[in-house]
Amino acid sequence: MSVMTMAAKSAGGKLERHEMDLGPLGDEQVEIAVSHCGICHSDLSMLDNDWGMSSYPLVAGHEAAGTIVAVGSKVHGRRVGERVGLGWFSGSCMSCLTCMSGDHNLCATAEATIVGRVGAFATRVRSHWAWAVPIPEGMDSAKVGPLFCGGITVFNPIIQCGITPLSRVGVVGIGGLGHMALQFLNKWGCEVYAFTSSESKAKEARSLGAHHTVNSTSDADLAKVKGKLDFILVTVNVALNWQAYIDALAPKGRLHIVGAVAEPIPVVAFPMITGQKTLSASPLGSPANTTRMLEFAQRTGVSPITETFAMSKVNEAISHLKSGKARYRVVLENDLG
Repeated sequence: MSVMTMAAKSAGGKLERHEMDLGPLGDEQVEIAVSHCGICHSDLSMLDNDWGMSSYPLVAGHEAAGTIVAVGSKVHGRRVGERVGLGWFSGSCMSCLTCMSGDHNLCATAEATIVGRVGAFATRVRSHWAWAVPIPEGMDSAKVGPLFCGGITVFNPIIQCGITPLSRVGVVGIGGLGHMALQFLNKWGCEVYAFTSSESKAKEARSLGAHHTVNSTSDADLAKVKGKLDFILVTVNVALNWQAYIDALAPKGRLHIVGAVAEPIPVVAFPMITGQKTLSASPLGSPANTTRMLEFAQRTGVSPITETFAMSKVNEAISHLKSGKARYRVVLENDLG
């Protein structure tokens, strides 16, 4: 089965039309005709081989929305014609203790949609049927894709970390992840603090659900929230004044990382011990929690703010994202034919 893709033939290279063979459809796989696909910073990292695990030609794209057009002989609960989405994971073993416990996203042998296989910057993409998550009726295919990566990345910790409507929570970084985190946490009923270094984004943060904004470059602002927050979600991938954020935690508070910070995070043990504080992290979420997220987003009106480009114009879209001008997620509309 051949598909048309937009592929990079070398690290940092421009994406070009490239026909690729998907091979035979696996017994437990579904094939999805891609209508839209978001662009994530993880796509950029893979295209540039920042993580040292890219192979070329590389077809990125792991925020896909589309329609199932073929199913394997052992597929359960999915059908041709069903509208589904696909995120970072395209498969897991379904037999280890982790998978059997419902934490498929933590499976040691989980398959990533764009690592060593054809991603969704293409006319078709494949996955294990369980990872092709049905999209609720009424949700816009042109906007839903980013929920399958950025959305579930910030929603999953709400469930995993036991966040309640009584929680005072902070979000660090008001970008592709953070702007969805603010919406989810506000609709969850929390008192929400947005940490940002941009005055323009501070205003936007309030419109997205933040009750308070904190200038992350101001020692005075950071001092005002010392000991106040039950949970702080870090959505950026850069080094921060880590001790200031740990100091902002209330007793038993948690600093949780979902941004792929490359540098080691220095932590002094004594303040963690005396406040019984926690440093933690998480990757995306299971198919079940992705379904829960979609249902919650539909019920409460949470939606990513997106800009749309034609998939054939993916290089322009990537340049727009790299320039920092995207507000807040870029989505490609498939025109590859």
